[in-house]
Amino acid sequence: MARILFLTDFSEAYARNLLLGIARYAHTVGQAWSLCRMPLSIRDKFGLETVFEMARQMRANAVIGQFYNTDNVELLVRNGIITIAQDFKARFSTIPNITGPHTLAGKMGAEYFIKKGFRHFAFYGTDGVVWSDERMQGFREAIRTANPAFTFSALCKSTDNALWDYDPHQLVSWLQSLPKPVAIMACDDNHAYHITEACQQSDAGDLRIPDRIAVLGVDNDETICKLSTPNLSSLNQNIEQGGYDVAQLIDRILRDPTTPREDVEVLPTHIVTRQSTDIYANNDQHIARVLKYIHENISQKISVNDLVRLVPLSRRLLETRFKKSMGTSIYDYILQTRIEKVAQLLCDGMSVSEAALELGFSDIKNLSRMFKQQRGITPSEYRREIRNPHP
Repeated sequence: MARILFLTDFSEAYARNLLLGIARYAHTVGQAWSLCRMPLSIRDKFGLETVFEMARQMRANAVIGQFYNTDNVELLVRNGIITIAQDFKARFSTIPNITGPHTLAGKMGAEYFIKKGFRHFAFYGTDGVVWSDERMQGFREAIRTANPAFTFSALCKSTDNALWDYDPHQLVSWLQSLPKPVAIMACDDNHAYHITEACQQSDAGDLRIPDRIAVLGVDNDETICKLSTPNLSSLNQNIEQGGYDVAQLIDRILRDPTTPREDVEVLPTHIVTRQSTDIYANNDQHIARVLKYIHENISQKISVNDLVRLVPLSRRLLETRFKKSMGTSIYDYILQTRIEKVAQLLCDGMSVSEAALELGFSDIKNLSRMFKQQRGITPSEYRREIRNPHP
């Protein structure tokens, strides 16, 4: 029986979902695994040596921990304990990391806001933490690639303070300084929640969410997202699958100690839209109205003529102004949005045929062809990769 010791913060949904994934793997392979939890205060008060002694007494096979990069993790490794790092400032080079394509997450956030018509963007995070730095990098680069005229600002606090700590006065001053309307991606849901709190506490009418400030978090921690006023939109990650992959790695190492110690990647999947980004910003009110209609009716067939009837513009003028504003044709924008919606439905558990029916695709082969053109893989391959890569 494998014994795994968790040294992590179980108040966070990320850690709980990792645990669920590990438990799912144990159930799938029919093994009885012992999953033990240890509060971070043990390490902080007594040091990693005490964690090692407790792991040894419990005869733990593996420790998954939120380690400091200065922690002597080799102490665990030298004594035959499989050691895996979670939620660190920098990736470890000597042990596997639970990590992810963070620049991709930032790019997804930028593309999401660009499709909503924003021209001003900002990032709020923590300086010197790999997942925050790389998400900002991906966000910034996608914005600059889309249009050099777009503005970008960032506020990343020092890591000298606790990760959850923040200065609301500094945050309010920064928010007030940004050109509006502005789309802000935060490095995680906690930081996004700080923004909603700061906007609530401010008397400035220029900080209304989502009218003047749209806010997007990462991790889709439903407790945080739904406690926020207004509710937070967030980029969902396949965290439970990451836990499943961690368990599989541990199992392989237990069976064959020569197994390579590889990093485990938690993949971003889709963005869950709630009130904090429920807006379509565009200096052209007619284009903003068209964008809103497209997204609210994406499950139905939408023609350019349907959109022309919404605004006092000719078809040619609407198409010209849309292309200038959004950088793509109306037809391609609708197609891209429909494919994104299909991908989200697949992440939510629908079959390819169910998703096709939901979006009004009468020909699954046609859907597969268009999906592959946009995503590089078929809908079936995408569903297997996201939902159940380990049958």
